[in-house]
Amino acid sequence: MSTFTSPVPLPGPDAVAPGIYWEIYPMPMFVTLPARDLEASKDFWIRGLGFADLFSAPGGQVTHLRRWAFQDVLLVPGVPAASPAVQSVSFAAVLSELSEITVRCEELVPGCTSGPEVKPWNSVELTVSTPENARVTMTAARPLDPAGPEAANLRALGIPL
Repeated sequence: MSTFTSPVPLPGPDAVAPGIYWEIYPMPMFVTLPARDLEASKDFWIRGLGFADLFSAPGGQVTHLRRWAFQDVLLVPGVPAASPAVQSVSFAAVLSELSEITVRCEELVPGCTSGPEVKPWNSVELTVSTPENARVTMTAARPLDPAGPEAANLRALGIPL
């Protein structure tokens, strides 16, 4: 059996985001989003959500964006959904990033965020509506207090602590 090391840091007040992962790898999961204005969408994802342009094909055929390892998004020319999606895609973050992401996204598209909100599954989540009408959740784990209500919720679900 092999040992897998997650790129997501353990939660805590000193947790540091690992930063952009620039290496090429076979992607186990990615999101493809049609964008009416590829450049505007790319700008929002980069300046607002903290992704980087890993690769953009000549002629605007596709832009491959990435944040941490395994956080890949492909923007392609197309017609986005007419209204914000009910489904969402979640990306891990650290607690210290959420406020900054909120401010940057709101500067670019006022009213596009809700939260951050503390969830009963021991995370804090920021929801962002992107220019493609995608619903993106930036989720940051919180340090778990073994005597707190979140730990009790997890134990009630049968998750050992």
